[in-house]
Amino acid sequence: MSEQRTRAGFAAIVGAPNAGKSTLVNALVGSKVSIVSPKVQTTRMRVIGIAMTDLPNDGPDGSRAQVVLVDTPGIFRIAKRRLERAMVAAAWQGADDADLVALVVDAERGLGPETAAIIERLKDQKAPRFLILNKIDLVAREKLLSLTAEINARLPFERTFMVSALKQDGVKDILTTLAAALPAGPFLYPEDQAADLPLRLLAAEVTREQVFLQLHQELPYEAAVETEKWEDRPDGSTRIEQTIHVQREGQRAIVLGKGGSKIKQIGARARHELSQMLERPVHLFLHVKVSERWADDPAHYRAIGLDYEP
Repeated sequence: MSEQRTRAGFAAIVGAPNAGKSTLVNALVGSKVSIVSPKVQTTRMRVIGIAMTDLPNDGPDGSRAQVVLVDTPGIFRIAKRRLERAMVAAAWQGADDADLVALVVDAERGLGPETAAIIERLKDQKAPRFLILNKIDLVAREKLLSLTAEINARLPFERTFMVSALKQDGVKDILTTLAAALPAGPFLYPEDQAADLPLRLLAAEVTREQVFLQLHQELPYEAAVETEKWEDRPDGSTRIEQTIHVQREGQRAIVLGKGGSKIKQIGARARHELSQMLERPVHLFLHVKVSERWADDPAHYRAIGLDYEP
């Protein structure tokens, strides 16, 4: 019997802000690798999630595939601020470097100006393109069919998927199809690795997600979290110190909350999630700092994997 063959490659997940890209990547990987919140534009960097799947019909003995999913920041039609421009550049770099591209569209919102602009830009892509209509549980079937026809009329896609990433409905079909479209070759990462993100960065993202979830619309998305210290202790636990950067004193008061209530809530939720992810006790210490110019600090951009453009 011949050896089982392998396929591996990069699949860029692109789309307008809040289309559900991070939720989809987490569902495809089967574990949390990217932060999710109702707030627009929470993914800032190119987060890489790694999904494994079998392809039984690929050759006499089938094959196993490794799909390296690049969860890109949401693409703005008009990026005004430096941070937004850096995020858009990162998203398109992820798409340009990938073996294939999947466009995620919020089916409830339909074909808005941002998605239309992305479709125009995708016409220059040479890689195979797939369309994923997300949040289909919120939309009538007739609308889904007309939206599919409208988008494919602008740019033909290899295949269109209709899914609910949140409910993990239809997700397996996406993974199998993307995997089959990848080139034959050895795996790019160990089979048991779910993400390619340094732990210090992942821990900061977990806390940043809780800042957004607990504060909702009270705080602009520019808030940043930095892991300052990380200590793996002899008793098997981990001590983590993080700084939450905000741009004004009023925002600091919001994060702290009355009598420190909000920061305690954020810390408790983040600590619980980190303990589960790291499979060990976590001691998390949070500090809030007013850093008026952090959005213009090149070091901060390098820390989250973005290019700083003067």
